[in-house]
Amino acid sequence: MKAKTRTQLASEYGVSRKTLYNWLKNHNIVLGKGQLTPSDQKKIIDKLGPPDKYNG
Repeated sequence: MKAKTRTQLASEYGVSRKTLYNWLKNHNIVLGKGQLTPSDQKKIIDKLGPPDKYNG
């Protein structure tokens, strides 16, 4: 897994960047600025589930 932007990750979930921000806020996922590191992405997937859960 490599670093991604929030826009890239939102696209994988099939939602807008704003929706992704709301999901992160609602699940109390606090991240730093800049690209999402692999460990950031793991935190998100652990809380929200994998992107294919939302696209399939």
